[in-house]
Amino acid sequence: MKLSTRIVNMQESPIRKLVPFAENAKKEGKKVYHLNIGQPDIETPENFMNAVRKFDDKVLKYSFSQGMPELVDAMIKYYKKYNMAFEKDEILIMNGGSEALLFALIAIADDGDEVIVPEPFYTNYNGFGSAVGVNVVPITTEASKGFHLPAKEEIIKAINSKSRAILLSNPGNPTGVVYTKKEVQMLADIAKEYNLYVIADEVYREFVYDNLEYTSFGNISEIQDHVIIVDSVSKRFSACGARIGAVLSKNKELMKQILKLCQGRLCCPTLEQIGAVELYNVSDDYFNAVLVEYQKRRDIVFEGLSSIPGVICERPTGAFYVIAKLPVINAEEFVIWMLKDFSVDNETVMLAPAEGFYATPGLGKDEARIAYILNEDDLRKSMNILKIALEKYPQKK
Repeated sequence: MKLSTRIVNMQESPIRKLVPFAENAKKEGKKVYHLNIGQPDIETPENFMNAVRKFDDKVLKYSFSQGMPELVDAMIKYYKKYNMAFEKDEILIMNGGSEALLFALIAIADDGDEVIVPEPFYTNYNGFGSAVGVNVVPITTEASKGFHLPAKEEIIKAINSKSRAILLSNPGNPTGVVYTKKEVQMLADIAKEYNLYVIADEVYREFVYDNLEYTSFGNISEIQDHVIIVDSVSKRFSACGARIGAVLSKNKELMKQILKLCQGRLCCPTLEQIGAVELYNVSDDYFNAVLVEYQKRRDIVFEGLSSIPGVICERPTGAFYVIAKLPVINAEEFVIWMLKDFSVDNETVMLAPAEGFYATPGLGKDEARIAYILNEDDLRKSMNILKIALEKYPQKK
């Protein structure tokens, strides 16, 4: 039977496609340290579980298509802490940040339109783009410059009559970059000058290290009609399985149109929304402790990578990822080799090959994304295993 060109051309997840190799390694008795996926091991706040346990309605009903009013109110309160004042009709609750991205693209772009994305980028940007017929136009950023943005003139070169938006994550997945206020303002100026949307994926907002200043696109007053914020409870509250996210925008006409998509998929899960309301009541002490823990983990991984001959990386300043250039010809083949043919005391490591985080052919082939989401001891072990693996790997540069 014929399949659609759309689905055939959609890329496999470079994060998940090597999972069968990891599962086979486990069946053989190996322990696999998963540094390939951003699944935090930090405990989800207990008040999420408690709220779900207290649910005692006799019928599990549909929720509102736009989201539970209590959750919308909780998000309004949360955003006020960041000097952003949203009204109730400027927030739509989503089935995770992924649905938020997908609905935003559907709402602003037609088949053949383009979005400009700094690469390397979160792989689903490409996948969702191809699913809805939107082309990703990459703006290449470099590890040697900390994955910060190129000059304004370079970005403008990518704009044409089909350009609809600039899409980016800040803090960055997979790069760990935190864009400066000057960079955020530069993109805001471009969006205003060329009448583009900015789809700002800010799901890692709390994960900013070294006392750096964080600037949200929601704080740039002159382009609020252009800004679409994508958010999620997944990383912020270590609640990836809850699948609760949001789209936020001051552009009321846009939100009215996205609501049609929300009505079409009926609603987000009722119990998860009940739990998410309580997540937004978590104290700042929770975030402060989590930030300290991740900064320690960041330092362990960066120092471990920096000690390995031939590995090139910059210290990330946000999120919980780092892109490392490895002294191998093909990072995907190296990761498969580590899972199939290599171990240290019957333990091995899984990374995410970085080629799939780029749209430009050939880039990222010798790079990997590493998620520092394990405890400190496991990260130290992982870095040691990786070091030995690179010493023994036969297809080095």
